[in-house]
Amino acid sequence: MQSPEIVAIVLSSLFIISTLAPFIKWDDWWIRVFDFPRLQLCIFGLVALVVCLTGFSFASPLSFIFTGLLLIGILYQAVKILPYTPFYRKEVIRFRGKEDHTNRISILVSNVLSPNRKARKLLHLIRRKKPNLVLTLESDTWWQQQLDTLEKDYPYTVKIPLDNLYGMHLYSNLELEDAQVIYLVKDDIPSIEAYVKLPSGKKIKIYCLHPMPPSPTEDDTSTDRDAELLLVGEKVKAREESVLVFGDLNDVAWSYTTILFRKISRLMDPRIGRGMFSTFHAHYFFLRWPLDHLFHSNDFMLNRIQRLPGIGSDHFPIYADLQYKPIAGMAQKEPEANGEDKQLAREKIARANPVNKKEKTKYTSKD
Repeated sequence: MQSPEIVAIVLSSLFIISTLAPFIKWDDWWIRVFDFPRLQLCIFGLVALVVCLTGFSFASPLSFIFTGLLLIGILYQAVKILPYTPFYRKEVIRFRGKEDHTNRISILVSNVLSPNRKARKLLHLIRRKKPNLVLTLESDTWWQQQLDTLEKDYPYTVKIPLDNLYGMHLYSNLELEDAQVIYLVKDDIPSIEAYVKLPSGKKIKIYCLHPMPPSPTEDDTSTDRDAELLLVGEKVKAREESVLVFGDLNDVAWSYTTILFRKISRLMDPRIGRGMFSTFHAHYFFLRWPLDHLFHSNDFMLNRIQRLPGIGSDHFPIYADLQYKPIAGMAQKEPEANGEDKQLAREKIARANPVNKKEKTKYTSKD
């Protein structure tokens, strides 16, 4: 066997194994990690295909088998990421009607990276974009001191400064009601639930999340992360109200867990048909995927969604501007869960043994 053929076999084998790994529904991090780099794997597969076409003599069936499996794998990876390209039908309609600022809401989400000290960059973005809601993740006491300069313009706040990489701060210039800090799966990883009141008087339920990722340094499995997402999905499903879910979900938009979450919650993704809006990793362009998300009920339309410039963190901030428009629900088809989806969600939640602890919340609001 010639060296080019050996290289072709090695590259195609690596690609095929990486493509097949996510089909194993184990929660182990070394399996779930292959959910993330589908674009990178697609490119790697194309490189392997070129090597196969130039390196194989095609004198044996093995050459045809490896090349055929490569083609199938490349097609599969492309299909998985296709919804997050402009070549796919848009799931959320862009709002083009008469301006109605009383029913408009904008959100900026930023995982700041606790050791990062470039707070001025984030504050500059906030003052430039003027979002209604600002959610920071990994924000500790130092970050809180920097962010508190926003309070003149954002008088409604929920502050959870932590040193464990799961601190969370919410600043709003719209009135918050019934804000609560919830510990869904672990007693040191918070989430925020609240109602935000639009100028029109309409109340929107919001969920701010940052579950623990599956990784060798944080959690050996995706069990807790998956359960946290699905617990919120069950909460959303159980209540007929307008909803926004946003944060760093430590999962990609095309993973089977995030898709299951969207089916259970019936929430929509404004990125579908528009782009990936990859927010991580900010420092390595060849290792990027969408980890920071915003999902909404089907009574919203999109004004704008945008990945913002870096602030020194390993995440780019993401910004979305939405229009509350109940009539949109007639034209926007929301995801739906079948019986198998619901059973799988129940099993994954039970496996995590969630704590569901509520903290007596002290949040500040305008008098």
